[in-house]
Amino acid sequence: MLNDSYPFYLANVPEAPNADLEVIDKYTGEVATRVAMASAADIDRAIAASVEAARPMAEMPAYARKAVIEHCVKRFRERFDELAMSLCIEAGKPIKDAEGEVTRLIDTFVIAAEESVRMGGEVLPLDISPRAHGYRGYFKRVPIGPCSFISPFNFPLNLAAHKVAPALAAGCPFVLKPASLTPIGALIIGEVLAETDLPKGAFSILPCRREGADLFTMDERLKLLSFTGSPGVGWELKAKAGKKPVVLELGGNAAVIVDADADLEDAVDRIIFGAFYQSGQSCIGVQRIMVHEAIYDDFRDRLVAATAKLKKGDPKERETFIGPMISEKEAKRLHGWVEQAVAAGATLLCGGERDGAMLDATLLENVPADADVNCEEAFGPVANLFRFCDFEQALAMVNDSQFGLQAGVFTRDLYKAQMAWDRLEVGGVVIGDVPSYRVDNMPYGGVKESGLGREGVRFAMEDMTEVRLMVVRTPR
Repeated sequence: MLNDSYPFYLANVPEAPNADLEVIDKYTGEVATRVAMASAADIDRAIAASVEAARPMAEMPAYARKAVIEHCVKRFRERFDELAMSLCIEAGKPIKDAEGEVTRLIDTFVIAAEESVRMGGEVLPLDISPRAHGYRGYFKRVPIGPCSFISPFNFPLNLAAHKVAPALAAGCPFVLKPASLTPIGALIIGEVLAETDLPKGAFSILPCRREGADLFTMDERLKLLSFTGSPGVGWELKAKAGKKPVVLELGGNAAVIVDADADLEDAVDRIIFGAFYQSGQSCIGVQRIMVHEAIYDDFRDRLVAATAKLKKGDPKERETFIGPMISEKEAKRLHGWVEQAVAAGATLLCGGERDGAMLDATLLENVPADADVNCEEAFGPVANLFRFCDFEQALAMVNDSQFGLQAGVFTRDLYKAQMAWDRLEVGGVVIGDVPSYRVDNMPYGGVKESGLGREGVRFAMEDMTEVRLMVVRTPR
């Protein structure tokens, strides 16, 4: 279970000036614990400390950075059950999904430990013309400096890890603002980091009000902003960030194509996972399902039957597949979108009922193209079915979106798979599986309204480092 209260971490040290942030058990609606909230002055102190830590962090040898990350891996394994239960409580995440996220947290830090000793450079031939005779070039990657991270509520551990672990591997100090709805996972990461010998100021983890967090975005002492969250907030932060580089991992309304040659049993099984795992609250959760007309009726009937069997309820029970959404407000929003779509002519195939923050796993068909539940990000347990008759038509349907994060394609045709990879306007194409699939060393990110840049440890490290060139002249 959770502690009675949690401090924040400022310059590697726990501080508890208050216990102002109530963390709610998303299933019971009761206060589960309380967390210290950082003031603007606290954030300012943390940024100043990160500036002081920049050189010591950059000068840490690779083996020392690796040792810090490996300590985290060891402690996360030892605290596996505690971490999973914290997710279950603060995020309402079904316990099996919570355990899966802890596993991915560990994977992400394992990858970072490996990459921490691989950050190299190149010898660059410069003698491309007679004037460069006697010159040689070399370049290496160096840490960019203090980084600002803002992480979301839906993967409180692993999406924070995708910022923290690469920063440690690259040698960058950081300040992290976890989501106020789900701060506990990040604070446990801070508790583990505080056990290490990182230079003072190497990390700060500071829950705070959104209106008090401008320094995370606007302060010029910070050399990179990495944000994961909603598109509206992300693009607004980019506009305020000034000269610093910005990485944005934003939303989506991910689509999957089920072609006529697909194994329907396998496709249904994977799409159930993709649409409804952790109650659909994933930016790559399956929201739009394009099915070839030759198999549409059979596929729809199988999917509806499988969806109706999903158990909803207390996320602490192992049989539960559908837990609460993050808040009743969000459940009301999505339920309203379902009702609007039905009023506009959509057919409700199953689900559609709401009880507080609990929303049934819901399937719709004949959804109007301009319905919010189709063209916006649902971020909940709702998916829409569409027919297609031609594979190129299906690709166009996927691309008919303001978003472009990942897409899935169930086909056995190599040429169609290659066509999808060539033509789909997304950051990643997953063949034979749902767009919701991610391995933590992949380059992960999107195009259009889905963001800028790529995460995945090695790719995040590229954003957190800069190329530094050295040219050597040998006199004749």
